[in-house]
Amino acid sequence: MKITKIKEDITSEIANSFKNSIAIDTEATGLQIPERDKLSLIQICDEKDNVYIIQPNKKTYKAPNLVSVLENDKILKIGHFLRFDKSALEFFLKCKMKNIFDTKIASKIVRTYTDAHGLKNLVQEFCNKSLDKRQGSSDWNKDINDLSDKQLEYAANDVIYLHKIKSELEKMLVRENRMDLFKSCLTFLNTRVELDQNGFKFDIFEH
Repeated sequence: MKITKIKEDITSEIANSFKNSIAIDTEATGLQIPERDKLSLIQICDEKDNVYIIQPNKKTYKAPNLVSVLENDKILKIGHFLRFDKSALEFFLKCKMKNIFDTKIASKIVRTYTDAHGLKNLVQEFCNKSLDKRQGSSDWNKDINDLSDKQLEYAANDVIYLHKIKSELEKMLVRENRMDLFKSCLTFLNTRVELDQNGFKFDIFEH
């Protein structure tokens, strides 16, 4: 695994190197986006296990090369719990993220033999690796060059396994004839994110 640290935006060369799919995740100052917290880091892993950790400009959040990738409907964006990441990226980068695969949603639809759907659980089952999540509560807003190797490794681990997990979950969705249901959930995710951003973070379908 190669980790490249980037400030503000990826280069056009890096953007053009993404062909079919990327894995993506974010770190923030907290979970209350957009009303309180800010987007701190964006992690991307390509199909060759190259990891890019991007620290956006906290004043402008301008990243045209990154936005061009997020809005490219020919490039699949694989994430875990994209309800949060998609909302943060779209709000701060002023874009619309297209063509997504959410491993958490896929897991909940097809791994009905368990209630453990966290990334750590999926990495253990499909990649036979044990993730150390203790670095999760970190100050991600400090300068990227001041982040420790442990923090960088933690951030990278959130994307490095997603291509493998996506592949395995996809096989299961096809096998169990639940792919159409999964795709319908991804379509609704746009509405779910819009509800979140407008303060409706509760389950609107509850009695």
